[in-house]
Order: sequence, then structure tokens, then C-alpha cells
Amino acid sequence: MTSPRSAMTRPRSAMTERTPRRTVFRHRAFVRLAHWLNAAAFGALLVSGIAILLALPRLFWGETGANDAPAALVLPLPVNLEQTGWGRNLHFLAAWILVLNGGLYLVLALVGGHLRRNLLPDRDQLRPGHLAREIADHARLRPPRGREALRYNALQKFAYLAVILGLFPLMVLTGLTMSPGVTAAFPELFTLFGGRQSARTLHFVFACLLVLFLVVHVAQVFIGGAVNLTRAMITGRLAVPANNPEPPDA
Repeated sequence: MTSPRSAMTRPRSAMTERTPRRTVFRHRAFVRLAHWLNAAAFGALLVSGIAILLALPRLFWGETGANDAPAALVLPLPVNLEQTGWGRNLHFLAAWILVLNGGLYLVLALVGGHLRRNLLPDRDQLRPGHLAREIADHARLRPPRGREALRYNALQKFAYLAVILGLFPLMVLTGLTMSPGVTAAFPELFTLFGGRQSARTLHFVFACLLVLFLVVHVAQVFIGGAVNLTRAMITGRLAVPANNPEPPDA
């Protein structure tokens, strides 16, 4: 028989039971594949984009621009013309991978209902009180709990929709506007973005917004449990407390 004194001297870890956990299915195969392909393509685009930018680290508005011309914004980067060749080749390759992968993902998300079920905010998530709690939790770096751990929260959904339906299409269109072959066939792009150099400047701005999204996204992964969330995006299975409800169909 164990005396009260011996129980009191027992290590705290021996007296504390671990919270029972189970795994639930969270991400479909096409979501996981599209996620990692996009991550690889975006990384290649970022590296090659910087290499291209070094050839002309100045941003202009209108149709023309050069290193010795007045610029709307001068970036604190050294001019380096030696990186442009491989940078352009890698940039175009990664861009096409991103476009094809993103297009296929969007089609499957629409046809299979993933966009409607998992990316459009649920009715309860649009309530002012719910949104206020989400903003407060994000500001305090609190991980999602309960049902919210099994679905994208409203702020995530707004961000994903802005990227998928806004920033990525604008990145593609501004990139195409910088191609003489494309603008020869579709000169309307000049009207849409105000010129080749204007499109280049907007392309840079959209790229910075995507980098900001990536930084916040990675930070949220670490706050929510990097090992668990990364494993879920590889295997599709997420570890959750045993008393958590079943997640919606991913």
C-alpha cells in the first residue's frame, strides 16, 4: 500500500496522465500533392525572381524603364547581370508548374466540393463574436482548440481564398504582361495594368504579399503544432484529443 507521503514525493509527470489522442483524416491526396508542388514551385519562383530582379533593382510605372532612368522605387540591391539567364529559365519553368498545378487543384476543388466545404467560411464563422475571438486568439498566438482544430478558421479561409482567387491569378497575368510574345497577341494586358513596367512593379508587390502570407502561414503552423500539422499534410492524418468531434469531409 502506498503511503500519502510517498505519493506526494512521486514525480509530477507520474501523476499526470497524458490526454488521450486519436487520429482523424484531414487532407485528401490531391490537396496534399498540390500543397507540396505549390510550395516547391513558389520556392523556385522566389529564388529565381530575386536573380532576375538583380538585373534591374528599380521599379517603374508605365511602359519603359532602365537602370539610368528615374524610378518610382529604387531597391537596396546590387546590380548583377550574371544571374539573369538561369533565373529566367527557372522562373518560367516553375511558373508553368504553378499554373498547371494550381489550375488542376482549382478544378478538383470545385468539382469535388472541397472549395465549398472547406474554404468558404461557415455561417457560424461569420458571426461578429466568432471573428472577434479568432482575431484575439491570433493576436495572443493561441492554437486552435476543439472544433476549430479540425477545420480552417475564418481568417485562414479568407487568406486562402485571397491567394487562390486573387494574388495567384494577378501574379500570372502581370507575369504574362511582361512577355512581348503574349502582349503581341493580347495587347489588352497593357491597358489592364498600365504598361509593361507597371505590370513588373505590380508583380513585385504581389510577390511581396505572397511572401508575407507564407511567413504568417509558417508561423501559424508552429503555433498549432508543426510536427502534427506537417505530418497531416504528408499522410492526411491529424492527431487530435480523443473527445474532439469528427472533422468535416476534407
